[in-house]
Formats: sequence, C-alpha cells, structure tokens
Amino acid sequence: MRPNRVGMALSALAAAATLMVLTSASGANALPDPKVDETPTPGSETAVLGGGCFWGVEAVFEHVRGVSDVISGYAGGDADSATYREVSSGRTGHAESVRITYDPSQVTYGQLLKVFFEVAHDPTELNRQGPDRGTQYRSAIFYANEEQKRIAEAYIRQIDAAGVYPDPIVTQITPLAGFYTAEDYHQDYLPRHPTQPYILINDQPKLTELERRLPELYRSR
Repeated sequence: MRPNRVGMALSALAAAATLMVLTSASGANALPDPKVDETPTPGSETAVLGGGCFWGVEAVFEHVRGVSDVISGYAGGDADSATYREVSSGRTGHAESVRITYDPSQVTYGQLLKVFFEVAHDPTELNRQGPDRGTQYRSAIFYANEEQKRIAEAYIRQIDAAGVYPDPIVTQITPLAGFYTAEDYHQDYLPRHPTQPYILINDQPKLTELERRLPELYRSR
C-alpha cells in the first residue's frame, strides 16, 4: 500500500521537505477563519475527512480541542465493504479517511476544516500525499448533510480568494455514503509507533505545526 517505510528513506525525506516548504509558505499567508460555519452549540457531531495516509490525519485531530474520538477508516467507494487489502488495490474507490467526533461548542466544523487544510495535509495534491500515491490518498471531504457541504464549499472559496496556496485546491466534496472502520492495527498508529521512520518524517511534524500555528485549537492528548 505505502512504500516500505525504512527502505524508501529518500522518498520520505522528500516528503518532509515538501511539508517544510508548505508550512513555511502558509505560515506567511495563514489560513483565514471560516466566515461560514455552524452554530457553536453543545452536542456531539461527526466529520469524515480524507487527507492521505490516515495515520497522521488521525493523530492531528486527536490533538484538537473539543474532539472526543477519531477513527481511521475508508470512505467514498462504490463497494459495500472495505479492507486494507481491497482499498490498497485502488479498485474500490475508497479513500483512507478519518471519522471525527466532536463538540461544536468547543470546536466547530469550520475550525476542523481549517486544521484539515492548514496542517493535516496538502489540499493541492491530486491523488497523492508525500510518498503515497493513488486515489486512495486523495483529499476529500465527505459531508453528512447540506450544512457541512455549504460550509466546506464556502471555505474552499474563501481560501482560494485569499491566495494562500500557489496551486488550486483539489479537495473533493462528496456526500458520505458509508464509513468502514479500518483494521485494529491502524488505530492510534502514531502513539503506538512513535519512532517509526515514516511517522517521524511524515506525521510528527504535523503535530508540531498544529501546536505552533493553531495553539488555540491544540491540546495535549
């Protein structure tokens, strides 16, 4: 599915360099707060997002204030089931994704999207993130209702108008047809494998950037 994480050291280093360039560039042009957002009322809502390898995306949102649970899984495909082996073939149409459970009174859907676009992944990459290639690594927002769709579409227009990225955002906005939880060994992967080379190079820097650039949304786990 992904390249060998030890043997493909050069690819991983290249991905790290890309991340450094991205965070440096967007640090000069920080993402704006979303103008269109949900009402911050107490409760429990879910968001499903795909941004490349779910290990790092999951880890980022587990450190976001107001998030109570993050599950790695698969979404966006035509098949009525999804497993690691099936999705890695690239033939099911699914994308590696995370399902985020959160309290809108502490963090809104729009703020989750700000984290998603600013530190969780690169939304200008089509069917790839860092060393990972394929449609299963595409950038995607799977909306559960019309309000989520409206917020996502408005925020992408707002980011594009702000000129934050030199390239256009290619994130798909599609209805959530189903979410399939990934195998147990994918869950909480980063805290269980903190010294793995792939994690150190590709995912740990995202947590550093979350705390540095969005301290008002960051929390220690």
